[in-house]
Amino acid sequence: MSHDYPNIARELLQHLGGADNLEQAAHCVTRLRLALKDQNLVNSPALNQVDLVKGSFFTGGLFQVVIGPGEVEKVYAALREQTGLAASTIADVKKAAGDKINPLQQLVRVFSDVFMPILPALIIAGLLMGINNLMGAKGMFIEGQTLLEAYPNLDGLWSLINLMANTSFVFLPALVGWSAAKRFGGSEILGIVLGLMLVHPDLLNAWNYGKAVAGLDGQSLPYFDIFGWFRIEKVGYQGQILPILLAAYVMSVIEKWLRARVPNAIQLLVIPITTIVVTGVLALAIIGPVTRHLGILITEGMVTLFDLAPMVGGALFGLLYAPLVITGMHHMFLAVDLQLISSQGGTFIWPMIVMSNLAQGSAALAVFYMTRNARDKSMASTSAISAYFGITEPAMFGVNLRFKFPFYAALAGSALGSIFLSLNKVQASAIGVGGLPGFISIMPEFIPLFVVGMTVAIVVPFALTCVLSMKIVRPGYRVA
Repeated sequence: MSHDYPNIARELLQHLGGADNLEQAAHCVTRLRLALKDQNLVNSPALNQVDLVKGSFFTGGLFQVVIGPGEVEKVYAALREQTGLAASTIADVKKAAGDKINPLQQLVRVFSDVFMPILPALIIAGLLMGINNLMGAKGMFIEGQTLLEAYPNLDGLWSLINLMANTSFVFLPALVGWSAAKRFGGSEILGIVLGLMLVHPDLLNAWNYGKAVAGLDGQSLPYFDIFGWFRIEKVGYQGQILPILLAAYVMSVIEKWLRARVPNAIQLLVIPITTIVVTGVLALAIIGPVTRHLGILITEGMVTLFDLAPMVGGALFGLLYAPLVITGMHHMFLAVDLQLISSQGGTFIWPMIVMSNLAQGSAALAVFYMTRNARDKSMASTSAISAYFGITEPAMFGVNLRFKFPFYAALAGSALGSIFLSLNKVQASAIGVGGLPGFISIMPEFIPLFVVGMTVAIVVPFALTCVLSMKIVRPGYRVA
C-alpha cells in the first residue's frame, strides 16, 4: 500500500507546533525521535490520528512518534525535506535534550547509544551460534546422536559457522570500543585499537581466568613486570562489557583534553600515542581488574536472586520489562545479558525478554480478531507480526496501550511465561531475534521448555484480551 509521505510529514509538523518548534530530528527502527523547543505546542490527540502514526509519547527529554519499521525512514526523509533540518543521529538528538533528563536516564541513555549500533552484529552472532548448537545437540534430530555424528561431512560447515558466530563475541570489546568512543566524542579508530588490545592473544584468555586464579590444570596468573616494582595482570577481557566501556570513556576524556592543548602541527604525532599508552596502562592495571570484579558481583547478584526466588524474579521481570521499554531503560539488560554469557556461559534474562515481546504481539493479535474498526484491525495485524519478530513498539503504542486492557493482558502473559522459564532455569547461549525465531538461540536442552513458555506467553494474552473486550464495552468491539 502506497502512502503520501510528504502529506504525512506536513500533518506531523502541523500537530507538533510547526517546523519552528523542531530543534533536531532522528529515527530508530520504529520511532521518530524529536527534540522540541516547547512540548506544550504538541497536539497529541490529533497527531495520533495521522496516517501511519501508531502512538506518541514524551520520555527522556524527547518526543517520540511511533511509525513502524521501514515506513519511519520515509517519513523522516519527508520531514527533513520540508524543514531543512540536517541529518542527525539519535545521539545528537538526545544530546540536544540532555538537560531535560535526570542522572539515571542519562546513564541508561549511554547504554542505549553504545549498544544499539552494534546490536545487529550481536543478533547475527546469536542466530549463528544457535544454529551451531542445534547441529551439535545430541538427540535433537536423531535419537542418541548429533547431526555431526550422523553426518560427519557437516563438520566443515559447523566449524565455519562457529567461526562466524564467535567473532562478534570474541572481539566484542573492539565493537564496544568503537561505539563508545563515538558516543563519548573520542577517536573511533583508537576505540577499536583499545578494544583489540584488551583481547590481544598475548593476554590470558578471559575464560581461563578462573582456572588460573584457582591454580587448576597447572595454570597461574601471568604478569607484566614493570621495572621490578609494579606488576600488571596479563589477562584479556574477551566477551566483557564494563572494562572497555569505562576505558573508552577515560580514553575519550584524555584525547579531548590533549586535543585542546597540543598544537595542531604535532597533534597527529602526540595525541594518538599518548592517549593509547596512558589509557592502555590504566585499562590493564586498574580499570580492567576493578570492572571485572564489579561485573562478577552484578551477575552473581542476578543469579542469586533468581536462584533464591525464581517465581518472584520471573514475575517481576515479566511485569516490568514492557513498561521499561516505554521509558527506554530496557537497554540496560543487554549489558547484563552479555555479562551473564561471558561469566556464566548463558543468560536467563534474554529468554524472558522473548516472553514479553510475544505477549505484546498476542494481545495485539486479539485486538485484530475482536475489533470491527478497519483502521484498528489493520494496525493490530501489522503490529502483531512486528512484535512476533521482536519489535514491540508498534503493538504497544499503537494498539495495546491505547486500549489499556490488552496491555495488562500482555503483562499477565509475560509474567506467567517468565515465571515458567525462571522456575525451569531456561537459558540462552546468545542474544538472538526476540520473537518466534528465539528458540534458535536457546541452549538445546532447554528448547522444549522454552516452547512451552512461548505457548503460555502467546495463548494467555490472546485469551485474556478477548475475554476483557467482551466484558468492557468499547466502541468498535464485539461485546457480549
